[in-house]
Amino acid sequence: MTDRRTLLKGLAAAMLLPGRGWAAAGAPVWVAAARDPDGRHALHGIAADGGLTFAVPLPGRGHAAALHPERAEAVAFARRPGTFGVVLDCRTGAAIRSLTPPEGRQFNGHGAFSPDGALLYTSEVAAEGSAGRVGIWDTRHYARVGEWDTGGIGPHDLRVRPDGTLVVANGGIATDPQDRTPLNLGTMRPNLATLDGGGTILTRQELPGALCANSIRHLALLEDGVAFAMQWQGDAAEPVPLLGIARGEDMVTCGVPEQDAFAMQGYAGSIAAAGDAIVVTSPRGGVAMIHGRDGAHRVTLRRADVCGAAAGVDAPFTLTDGAGAIWAADTGGLRLMARHELAWDNHLIAVG
Repeated sequence: MTDRRTLLKGLAAAMLLPGRGWAAAGAPVWVAAARDPDGRHALHGIAADGGLTFAVPLPGRGHAAALHPERAEAVAFARRPGTFGVVLDCRTGAAIRSLTPPEGRQFNGHGAFSPDGALLYTSEVAAEGSAGRVGIWDTRHYARVGEWDTGGIGPHDLRVRPDGTLVVANGGIATDPQDRTPLNLGTMRPNLATLDGGGTILTRQELPGALCANSIRHLALLEDGVAFAMQWQGDAAEPVPLLGIARGEDMVTCGVPEQDAFAMQGYAGSIAAAGDAIVVTSPRGGVAMIHGRDGAHRVTLRRADVCGAAAGVDAPFTLTDGAGAIWAADTGGLRLMARHELAWDNHLIAVG
């Protein structure tokens, strides 16, 4: 049996070892990109109380980030269409690698790791024509090892399920490779695609014709499906649902009360799921809407430029806004957790 002296020696030795995993980066609960008052961009770690645990400089405006499941590494992506992805050691603040898509490809703002962390998947488009691609990178040295067809045009968000399957939001918009001018708004066909761990397209679900101008942008995984947030590219005079839920072969869109029909101004910027609820945010409309897992609207919360959304700690959700605030959110309202001299970008990423 180990005696007390041996145990204490072991504990002391452990304290001298380098920290491992996300605990070594200050044990952040969330990660988000932001701009400071001097115009500098960085990826920040955020603690459970809203305090900052680290800040790693970025070469330009960030969008979303992919977090390694074991190592304190994040891959921060440029806003689409982007040409940089930076692999960051969040313990030291060092940039480990700079990722560049192959010639003729552009990053589209999002990525995700495989469940074991061995591979990184990146959302990409072919610059000419906007055909969707999933870039595949070996994370030992972040070397490009291949790519898959996403089964659609203009993919944006992608998520990886615990079983290794991928869900891709094919937004349906073909854009000019230089200035992002939409080229096909009259013929859009957004879809939600599921790929297996070998790149085979297992399912591809399209919105009905009346909603073909509703670009599928962001995803939140559910235990039995996926929730998705959309951005309307059609006539602004018509209210349209901006939240959808797909379970198995069923795909439904979720409406809101008449008085809130135009509150999001046709633009959902982020989405998150926690417990029995889903939240969708709109920085354009300055609102966050909480729905049940069945899609039923529960409450509309109002806050200027709110967008980042993730599962919370002391409340179902944590939200961020462009004025530097971090909020706890539930059906009872918003509670300020912290405020920083930062302009938070669109996404708040949960660690783990």
